[in-house]
Order: sequence, then structure tokens, then C-alpha cells
Amino acid sequence: MDDATKPVRLADGDDLDAFVADEDVALVEFYTKGCAKCQAMEPVLGNVARATAVSIGMVNPGDDLALADRFAIQSVPTLVLFVDGEEVARLAEGFQGGDDVVTFLEEHVPEAVDAA
Repeated sequence: MDDATKPVRLADGDDLDAFVADEDVALVEFYTKGCAKCQAMEPVLGNVARATAVSIGMVNPGDDLALADRFAIQSVPTLVLFVDGEEVARLAEGFQGGDDVVTFLEEHVPEAVDAA
């Protein structure tokens, strides 16, 4: 998998803010280390990155505890969709397959899915 299609690992809230500011559409997975469902999401998100024009990032709120409060993260994995730097939707229902993630994106940013 080349770097352009891998989810970008974000170290903290500053990285997250810069990532969503730089991208028109960004999907960010909030995950924790040791979460098997979270680990299983990474290759799925790589596939979604290849299939869509959505930039994908991953951040561990355990590395920056303020993120859990700031984004009201109750469970992981949680996917948060940003458009022009603003949260527009989230998916916090555990592991999601690639088709489910693409459907979620089609519902909220169809132009980003169609542009791929």
C-alpha cells in the first residue's frame, strides 16, 4: 500500500486540527491501542481511501486525552467526518466494513465518493 492510500497517523489534537484544515473532506478514525476492532479498521480505511477522494486520518485519543472530551468519544472505533474543517457526521457503531464506510460517505459527501 503506498503512502497516498494509507490512513495518516495523527499524533495529537494539533495534528488533527492541521489535517482537517488542510483537507476539504476528511474522515478520522478515533481508535485506541490494543483495540482489535480498531486495528481491523486500518486496512478497510486504506481500501476506502483508494476507492474515494476522501482523506483519512487516525488518532488515538489516549495519546491526547483532551480529544476524547473535545469530540465526545464514547467508544472506539469512532469515525468522524469533517467537511471544510467542521464535523458533519459520525459513525460510532464498532467495526464497519468497507462498503458500510463508503455508504456512510455517499450519504454525507457524495461528490467525494463520485470524484474517485
